[in-house]
Amino acid sequence: MIETGVSPATALALGLKVDAAPLPPGFLAGADLTSAATTVELLRRDAVVGVEAQVTADRHIKRLGITCALCHSTVDNSVAPGVGRRLDGLPNRDLNVGAILALSPVLPPAVKAVLNSWGPGKYDAEFNRDGINSPVVIPPALGLRGVALETYTGEGPVSYWNAYVAITQMHGHGSFSDAGLGIDIQQSPDRVTPVLPVLRAYQLSLSAPPPPAGSFDPAAAERGKVVFTSTGRCASCHLPTMAFTDVNLGVLHDPSETGMDPVRASRLKNHQYRTTPLRALSQHPPYFHDGSAATLADVVEHYNRVLGLGLSDTQKADLVEYLKSL
Repeated sequence: MIETGVSPATALALGLKVDAAPLPPGFLAGADLTSAATTVELLRRDAVVGVEAQVTADRHIKRLGITCALCHSTVDNSVAPGVGRRLDGLPNRDLNVGAILALSPVLPPAVKAVLNSWGPGKYDAEFNRDGINSPVVIPPALGLRGVALETYTGEGPVSYWNAYVAITQMHGHGSFSDAGLGIDIQQSPDRVTPVLPVLRAYQLSLSAPPPPAGSFDPAAAERGKVVFTSTGRCASCHLPTMAFTDVNLGVLHDPSETGMDPVRASRLKNHQYRTTPLRALSQHPPYFHDGSAATLADVVEHYNRVLGLGLSDTQKADLVEYLKSL
C-alpha cells in the first residue's frame, strides 16, 4: 500500500513528520511530494519520524515497522510544515493515528468509523482489547525522571507502558502479562523485554524543554506561582518537590475529585487517575487525558469551578502565566 499509494503529501496530511537531518540539501525542493516513490526514498534515507523500513536496491519496501517516535516525537517545522529538526519526547499532536489505521482495507466499516472519530493527537490503546471508544491525548515522553508512574491511570512505570504498547499495540514479538487486565501474551523469543532498560534510560535522558523565549510574562508568572501554592491549591497535588505529582507518594484520585470523565479510569484496573506532572505545558496542548481543555486558561477555569476556588480574573491570568513558565 505505502509503496504504491502513499505520497509524502498524503503522509504529511495525516500528521506524519519528516526529519530533515538525513536529507541532502535541496532534496525536498526537487522532490515530487505527490509521488509514492518519494515516500519510499524518504524511508530509505530513514527520514520519516517513527517509521523504519528495509528498502531493497531496486527501491521496494521489504519490511516496515513503527517506533515510539511515531507518536512521541515531532519536528520544529524549520524547513516546511511537518519537516524540520526532530524533537524527541514531544507528542505529535498532528498525527491522526485513527485515520491512518482506518486506511486498512481489512477493517470493517464500524471499526473504521470509530478510528476516524478520534482525530489528530489522540489514541486509544485499549480499543482493540475491550471495544470501548475512549481515546486519550498522546502524552509527552520527556521529563519523566523522578516520576513514579507514567500512565494516566497509574498502571505502572514507563517500562510497563512501553511493554504494553510494544506488544499489544505495535505487535512486537515479546511477552507481556497483567492479571488485572486479563492479559497473558507469551512469545518466544522475547525481543521486547531485553530492550526495555535501554529504552527507559533514553526516555529518562529527555529533559523537558524550556518555554520559548517571550512566551510568558515573568512578573505575572511570579504572582501566579503564589496562587499555585496558596489560593489555587494546585501544589496540594502537583507537588513541586516531587516532579509536580503526588503519585510519587502513591496517591491516585477518583475522577469525581477533579471533575474528570470517568470512562478511561473505569476501563483499567486502578479506576483512578494519576496527577499529571507539569512538564513543558505550553508546548503540548490540549490538556487532561481526554483533551477536554483546549488551553491552560481552560484548565484553570475547570479547577476554579470544580473545586470552588473563587479565583479572581487577575489570579487566574497570573496562574496561567506561571503554568506557561514550567
